[in-house]
Amino acid sequence: MFEVRAEMVANVWKHVVHAGDEIVAGDVVAMLESMKMEIPVYAEVGGVVTRMVAVEGTVVQEGDVVALIESALNAS
Repeated sequence: MFEVRAEMVANVWKHVVHAGDEIVAGDVVAMLESMKMEIPVYAEVGGVVTRMVAVEGTVVQEGDVVALIESALNAS
């Protein structure tokens, strides 16, 4: 399981993908908002989104998990 993490303290504005969606590396999984700026959160690997951990409308801290991705890179 690969963890997509927030790079800064911000509000979770919206989920761009949802559990079950297939994504590729570089896709935006969520949009954060801080100081009236939109900050995209990118997937570093492709795979299937298993869970959106960060809840829309809440605040994430730097390093908090935003989403979980099941990737072929870490399948055993």
